[in-house]
Amino acid sequence: MARFLAFTILLTFLGSSISGQNPGLEAPYRIHTLFSVECQNYFDWQTVGFMHSFRKARQPGPVTRLLSCTEEEKMNYKGMHLAPTLEVPSMSKHPKTGDWYPAINKPAGVVHWLKHSKDAQNVDWVVILDADMILRGPIIPWELGAERGRPVAAYYGYLIGCDNILAKLHTKNPELCDKVGGLLAMHIDDLRALAPFWLSKTEEVREDRAHWATNITGDIYGSGWISEMYGYSFGAAEAGLRHKINDNLMIYPGYTPLPGVEPILLHYGLQFSVGNWSFSKLQHHEDGIVYDCGRLFPEPPYPREVKAMEPDPNKRRGLFLSIECINTMNEGLLLQHARHGCPKPKWSKYLSFLKSKTFAELTQPKLLTPLRVQIEVAETVGLMHSFHLSGQPGNITRLLSCTDEDLKHYKGHDLAPTHYVPSMSLHPLTGDWYPAINKPAAVVHWLNHVNTDAEYIVILDADMILRGPITPWEFNAARGRPVSTPYEYLIGCDNELAKLHTQHPDACDKVGGVIIMHIDDLREFALLWLLKTEEVRADRAHYATNITGDIYESGWISEMYGYSFGAAELQLRHLISSEILIYPGYVPQPGVKYRVFHYGLEFKVGNWSFDKAKWRDVDMVNRCWATFPDPPDPSTLDQTDEDSLQRDLLSIKCARTLNEALRLHHKRRNCLDPTALSDPKPDTRNDVTSSRKFGRFAENNDIKGNLVLGNHSRESSLAKVPDGLFTTLRFWIILLWVFSGIGFTLVMLVVFSSYRSQGTSKGKSNKNRRRSYTGFLKTTDRDRQTRKSDVSL
Repeated sequence: MARFLAFTILLTFLGSSISGQNPGLEAPYRIHTLFSVECQNYFDWQTVGFMHSFRKARQPGPVTRLLSCTEEEKMNYKGMHLAPTLEVPSMSKHPKTGDWYPAINKPAGVVHWLKHSKDAQNVDWVVILDADMILRGPIIPWELGAERGRPVAAYYGYLIGCDNILAKLHTKNPELCDKVGGLLAMHIDDLRALAPFWLSKTEEVREDRAHWATNITGDIYGSGWISEMYGYSFGAAEAGLRHKINDNLMIYPGYTPLPGVEPILLHYGLQFSVGNWSFSKLQHHEDGIVYDCGRLFPEPPYPREVKAMEPDPNKRRGLFLSIECINTMNEGLLLQHARHGCPKPKWSKYLSFLKSKTFAELTQPKLLTPLRVQIEVAETVGLMHSFHLSGQPGNITRLLSCTDEDLKHYKGHDLAPTHYVPSMSLHPLTGDWYPAINKPAAVVHWLNHVNTDAEYIVILDADMILRGPITPWEFNAARGRPVSTPYEYLIGCDNELAKLHTQHPDACDKVGGVIIMHIDDLREFALLWLLKTEEVRADRAHYATNITGDIYESGWISEMYGYSFGAAELQLRHLISSEILIYPGYVPQPGVKYRVFHYGLEFKVGNWSFDKAKWRDVDMVNRCWATFPDPPDPSTLDQTDEDSLQRDLLSIKCARTLNEALRLHHKRRNCLDPTALSDPKPDTRNDVTSSRKFGRFAENNDIKGNLVLGNHSRESSLAKVPDGLFTTLRFWIILLWVFSGIGFTLVMLVVFSSYRSQGTSKGKSNKNRRRSYTGFLKTTDRDRQTRKSDVSL
């Protein structure tokens, strides 16, 4: 038998859904940013700060200020030039009810923009922000994880009306109400569906004065001032939108960021201070600072002063964010004054700092903090379990691509034999955010850093389940003749894409998934795989679906073409086998024993379905007894159609293997027996409470009801203990207490009887002993109480 090594390419992206796009690069989709203001000095200085930070952060796409003005305000308004502007009829005073509520201009402005702006007809994604925000980096909706039907938003935990009668009164879908606001990133189609509801629900909540109370709305003033925020949440619920909630994107200056989190949006809606210096936007409500040459907001402390103030590094980061906020606004005011024709201001230490290289470096565009993507970790558990069952010869190695920061938080080091690889998700030269490039980059790194005596290599993806051994001799792999599985959608092998990117387009094979290759071929080929991936990824002019087959036209399958074009350069022609791999949900060929399940696509059996994308951010590995919803029992399947039956049996087998792997993993972790306690996972509840507090758990509300603990029903996430077991446990506990009580009584009778027998001869001495004994009992009781207090703390 030939020397043989199987190794899997496992890309635990650890934040692959978060932006890493190099600021300033053209976005693959059209983005438009909106913010709403009124014709007042108060909003003008906010506009200057917003627009300056927008440019500084290099946010892709255009921006539009939705400017709500009355005719009287417009006559005296001086700030029309401050930003690209769409004038919106003011609804501050409602045209029908006469209600004075300026916040309604935000949804009214969005509705007006959708109806009257040509920009709204030429956009894919919309980012909606408030004027009192400072951008620190680009906000890229699809890299935040936004999808059609799943906008991304920041968490507004005080919107308690989503949990009570307010939601039941104002939306037909109260269970869909999300406590969100601040930052909104969504597909234009979702905004079109949402905007009319946003406006109408705002009017509806504003009129519901009977439910303005703080204990119902969370509005500390009890004045209905946050009706617009509820209008958004209820409108989104009516439109059927569920949000991906990210608590790492936005922070209020004055708050301390979570360790390792780099916010990209500062929302200065609240007063904040650094030492004796403070800032409150409300103190500048009528401030004409935009039009007063040379005047800036009071300068905050310098960075070196902040370092001396606060020894705690994380709290110090919070203070740095506070001074960055006001310094960025002052820098914007300086530039605006210069554009307005103001004379050059006199030199000062502060102005010198704002123009310094140090300040420029401190405020350069920031990239988003990665989310912890969990499904890839669960994939590791599933693949490793199936590897051990499959009889696959040789060893297995996981290629783990991580940044240094990711590694600090990663918990899955022991899940598989691992070779660690520097992450190339963010390309070190181009800044392109493309996690899929880690696959060829990891193979190159492995070849350059590991000595192996293997003759053949099998390369798999993490989202695969092995069903049997994959050997080169069985599938006739040879030197110069790799084996792979068909990827027919790679139509670029048949058109100009191949002609542009390989000298041998006729040698381009539409393959991928499972690769069996001789080690010598891999050594020659791996670097070409990486280089061609970079080349195709950079060819944005040919991302179109009719050229690549990529339905998203995003260049996401560049790595697959990198493989095919790299192999073509060496004229490595593949033996293509359709009997190695099958996607669950596909009808199998009769008699074929597929060696691999590739669960990269959603698959269904009756009303049950599984889509790995819906579990991206759910920690299935570290929550005891967490498993995916169990598929139907095979005995319930329709037996009349043989093709459908075999398809569904394979789908059930794949899902069961994943859950079996997870259960064995939890058992190895020494999780408490889920059948022995009424609640198998106390820390799960703590996790949920903490997650709700910080706004992360709601990101997965669409699947949290399906999270299964142990073998329990899908309807409940709590373990159900059989009545007989509970009765037995209760009986033994009661019996134990009875015997303990009897034993204690007997011992005390013996002790006291011995004391009484000695009492006549020892008199006073016995009394002293009794006092000593009683004191001991009191001390013991007090000690017990102290220990209980310590435990409770």
